[in-house]
Amino acid sequence: MKTDYSKIYIDGEWTTGSSDSQMKNTNPFTGEELVATQAADKSDLDKAYKAAAKAQVAWSKELPQKKQEVLEKALEVMQENKELIIDWLVKEAGSTVFKATAEFGVSVNILKEATTFPFRMEGKILPSRQAGKENRVYRNSIGVIGIISPWNFPFHLAIRSIAPAIATGNAVVIKPATDTPVTGGLLFASIFEAAGLPKGLLNVVVGRGSEIGDDIVTHPIPRLISFTGSTPVGKHIGELAGGALKKTALELGGNNNFIVLDDANVDQAVDSALFGKFYHQGQICMSINRIFVHRNLYEEFAEQFTARAGRLKFGNPTEEGAQVGPLINRDQVDRILKDIDATVEQGAKLRLGGKADGNVLEPTVLTDVTNDMPLAKNEIFGPVAILIPFDNDEEVIEMANAYPFGLSGAVHSGNIERGTNIAHQIHTGMIHVNDQPVNDEAHMPFGGEKDSGLGRFNGEWVLEEFTTLKWLSVQHGRSEYGPFVNDTKK
Repeated sequence: MKTDYSKIYIDGEWTTGSSDSQMKNTNPFTGEELVATQAADKSDLDKAYKAAAKAQVAWSKELPQKKQEVLEKALEVMQENKELIIDWLVKEAGSTVFKATAEFGVSVNILKEATTFPFRMEGKILPSRQAGKENRVYRNSIGVIGIISPWNFPFHLAIRSIAPAIATGNAVVIKPATDTPVTGGLLFASIFEAAGLPKGLLNVVVGRGSEIGDDIVTHPIPRLISFTGSTPVGKHIGELAGGALKKTALELGGNNNFIVLDDANVDQAVDSALFGKFYHQGQICMSINRIFVHRNLYEEFAEQFTARAGRLKFGNPTEEGAQVGPLINRDQVDRILKDIDATVEQGAKLRLGGKADGNVLEPTVLTDVTNDMPLAKNEIFGPVAILIPFDNDEEVIEMANAYPFGLSGAVHSGNIERGTNIAHQIHTGMIHVNDQPVNDEAHMPFGGEKDSGLGRFNGEWVLEEFTTLKWLSVQHGRSEYGPFVNDTKK
């Protein structure tokens, strides 16, 4: 498998980008330059889309077992290169070894699920109101899909679109995030090249959003744009795609709730909250944003949670036992520090942390937070926990639903039915009782409501997103057309 990622990948060839700018990829912890790639420009993007469109025609007609064979080979290549992939996730995305290993495992499951898709392109035969007519419904590939992958879980969130797209007979053009061009794009060029995927079906254009970001959406060839990232960028992509009547699959930001009811097991809730908040430094769309704790349990929860957060090992993600590594870049650190200061100024109490060294922001806990403070209103996307008290179920439901996001969430209760009842009333695409919100299973529908996105990934639901339906009817006899009959015999 190729390991030199200084070039982009178009039509089965590793080539130098045509842009005047160079993309320097650095380790977010050490600042070390990992690789420099000559960026793609609009002409490269055009070549990639045209190559994809040409290759897709034959691929869409390929036998399902052939598609499956390529996907299974890609799975084999992935597993053979597990340590290489994990190493890149650590040094490029700032992942701890624990997170990188887990991300690899989830990605394997996504690809395993996708290997079944070529034989799940089901159609239907339905009756007709007209005599002698047969209605057929065919599920077909869409054509070419543009994929814009994020930097937080780059490998997982890229393959979540790449694998089902290829499995259902589509071709793809991938624009990875500028912070993670290897793990969000170029690794897949190597994997599928080694797996024998016909050239042109997978293309990777590493480029700046300012240079090709809009064009990957507005180019006339792609019929669906798959994007994972922030809500503002997702809305912009949705507007561009809507203007061209293109489909979108958008998994956007969240302001995820973690609710601890007055009958919850505090120890269990603290366990869940620590993982759901600090896993991958909180840089996950499903990470906990607001921790609501019933006032009767508030101080007990706050003391346990703060004490245990203070024992988390943070810093170098390569060190054994590291739990919290660096944020992806300094801009993210400065943004969060600004919100911490503003929240404290409005009356919150800083119980732990609040300091940064380079891109490493130490685990931070704030109490006495209200639902209208900056850290409660804004998606944190970092290792900062805020604890908000509440007095009754009605109040916490209202606060949980106060903002226009609805991706994931969790409710803790000693009574499963009570917890489930609360969960039903939270406006979100995913929610978990007596667990934490960072859950993703390859066969379950993944996606959000409101400003957290459109559509669903994984399992049969991504089949719906990445395919289209055609109604084809067959008239076995002769239709009657009323007054439009053949009157030549008269």
